[in-house]
Amino acid sequence: MMPPVPEPAEHEMQILAIRAQGAGGQNVNKVSNAVHLRYDIGASSLPDAVKERLLVLGDQRINRDGVVVIKAQSHRSLEMNRQDAIDRLRELIAAAAHVPKTRRPTKPTRSSQRRRVEGKVQRGQVKALRGRVSE
Repeated sequence: MMPPVPEPAEHEMQILAIRAQGAGGQNVNKVSNAVHLRYDIGASSLPDAVKERLLVLGDQRINRDGVVVIKAQSHRSLEMNRQDAIDRLRELIAAAAHVPKTRRPTKPTRSSQRRRVEGKVQRGQVKALRGRVSE
């Protein structure tokens, strides 16, 4: 059974309303509908293993200081952009919470090694018969 995915605490998130970029007419210039979500990984209540995996994830949304910065501006309402940013943070944490299975190298079986060598020998014999025909 998989362990539960840790949830980011609401009080650890810093959500700022900003003006969205791009087209949208007068509404874009007047209303702050986009959202900047900042989440400090080091100061969070996440388990240490998840914090380490988040920091080595190499995601462009994580800056050098270990702060996740997510910008959401795809929706017209502030609340929908806020929820979108929180959902994307949850997905990022869920990706880091997933522990990959350790790979155990396997050895080829003795019969597969034998078949491989026999195939190579047979191939070598075929190539040896390609020589020039002597009288």
